[in-house]
Amino acid sequence: MTQAGPDQASFRRVLGRFCTGVTVVAGMDGARPVGFTCQSFAALSLDPPLVLFCPGRGSRTWPLLAASGRFCVNVLADRQEAVSTAFGRGGADKFAEVGWHPAPSGAPVLDDVLAWADCAVDAVHEAGDHYVVIGRVHALGEGDPRRPLLFYRGGYANVEEPPPPLIWPREDDWL
Repeated sequence: MTQAGPDQASFRRVLGRFCTGVTVVAGMDGARPVGFTCQSFAALSLDPPLVLFCPGRGSRTWPLLAASGRFCVNVLADRQEAVSTAFGRGGADKFAEVGWHPAPSGAPVLDDVLAWADCAVDAVHEAGDHYVVIGRVHALGEGDPRRPLLFYRGGYANVEEPPPPLIWPREDDWL
C-alpha cells in the first residue's frame, strides 16, 4: 500500500530551498534555433561523459530537440536573468534578442554564458510529469569566469563572490 505524498505546494516550497543553477537547453529544429530554460540539470558521469536534464512532459520545445537528437546546455551567468526569463516563456522568437553561435553539432551556444556542453541524446526516461534526458557530451566550452545565475526559493539569486575551485582529495569524493 502506497502512502500519499506531500501536496504540490509543500513539495515546491521545501525543495525550493535547494539552490540550483539555471541553464538554457537549446537545439535546432531544421534551420530554426529552439530552446527553453531548465534548472533541473546535472553532471551524471565522467566515463562516459554524461549529463542529464528534465524537461516537463508538456514542453513544446523538448519534442523538437528530441527529434533532432542534439542539444547544447548553456549555463547562465548572474547577469542573464532576462535570458532565463525569455527562454522560460512560450510563443515568441526566443532568439530574437540573444546572440549565439553554433556548437560543433550546430546547436546554439548563447553569447556570454559561463559554460556550455554540446550533447547527443543518449536515453530518455519517463518520470512523473517530466522526462529524464541523458545526454552524451561531445564538446565543452567555458566563457568568462563570472558568477552563476542561481534559482532559490522561487526566484533568482547569486553568490557574492565565487568560491575558489575546490580540490577533492580523492577522485571518488565527487563526480
